[in-house]
Amino acid sequence: MAKKYFEHVGSFLRPQNLQDARAGFEAGTVSAEELAAIEDAAIRELVDQQIAAGLEKVTDGEFRRAYWHLDFFWGFNGVDHIQAAEGYHFHDETTKADSAIVSGKITGEGHPFVPAYKFLKDYVDQTGAAVEAKYTIPAPSQFYFELIRDAEHVARLNEIYPDFDVLREDLKTAYLTVIKDLQAAGLKTIQIDDCTWGTLVDDNFLNAWGSVTGQTGEEVRADLSNRFLTVNNDVYENIPEGITLNTHVCRGNFHSTWATSGGYGPVAETLFDKEAAETYFLEFDNERSGGFEPLAEFKDPNKVAVLGLITSKEGKLEDKETIIARIKEASQYIPLEQIWLSTQCGFASTEEGNILTDQDQWAKLALVKEIIDEVWG
Repeated sequence: MAKKYFEHVGSFLRPQNLQDARAGFEAGTVSAEELAAIEDAAIRELVDQQIAAGLEKVTDGEFRRAYWHLDFFWGFNGVDHIQAAEGYHFHDETTKADSAIVSGKITGEGHPFVPAYKFLKDYVDQTGAAVEAKYTIPAPSQFYFELIRDAEHVARLNEIYPDFDVLREDLKTAYLTVIKDLQAAGLKTIQIDDCTWGTLVDDNFLNAWGSVTGQTGEEVRADLSNRFLTVNNDVYENIPEGITLNTHVCRGNFHSTWATSGGYGPVAETLFDKEAAETYFLEFDNERSGGFEPLAEFKDPNKVAVLGLITSKEGKLEDKETIIARIKEASQYIPLEQIWLSTQCGFASTEEGNILTDQDQWAKLALVKEIIDEVWG
């Protein structure tokens, strides 16, 4: 079984001075060097805070990114940063229209996330603390999903990659190039974040997609789940030895809003049994995530389900005894030894951040640690 650690999903609220610097950089009043210096200082402070909070694996808070996913896609060769026809629609808000579109052969050499990780790893080492610097990137399926998000993207993809198997091979090679470069920089744990499975449990999404492609909702789910699993496992089954593979599954986390709803049941066998991840950070903070019954599909005793029972979308603290009771409920379907606890998502999947305070996010993590110590200590 994968060893369990007190760790956070990844992103933290950006400090105001960092937000101001990023806005200034976009406006042309802050240089790249000035922005980098402010990012560096903010990351050092965040690492110190995570260590003080007792986290055993720490991140850079995704402070160098605007988005949890798009910045990584833009770092590949053969990918352009464009404005899509519209942003992604969440429950009551719409994101900015930033997107990634393929412009040539996709490769992973020289990815900017590698020096970004090296900065994090070097500083963690300098602290002398017995903690690990982990890194978060979006899933291959998320990248593929971005490349087929609308008619413009599909047309470009078909122009450059008319053969899906050629695209598969280039996605695999590009991802593994970056991951091997991260490993050379000292990486031991990679977390691969993935919202694609969250779309495949939502009937509204399936029916809307099917109305465009001429498929039924169930045909959409079967088609896309096969493609998502394929491109993910192309990478996951070839992760270099010595790297722990986490995945995080979410239904959208933008400015405290959400994108999709539905329990894990329709994708549980594919996701929990067939996907080659070791540790699954799973959203379970409200009724939109459904019940715990699908956890029975964790048939490999070496896999761990990290229950995201503590929401990152609001500051109100959960009742400890209620969370412990939910953990006990989940243990009816998967052994307690294969269960762990975390927040449901990061606190700022995009630079806008969720609607809670800096103090709130640390109180949430303190509650997670308190419950872990009581249930498994």
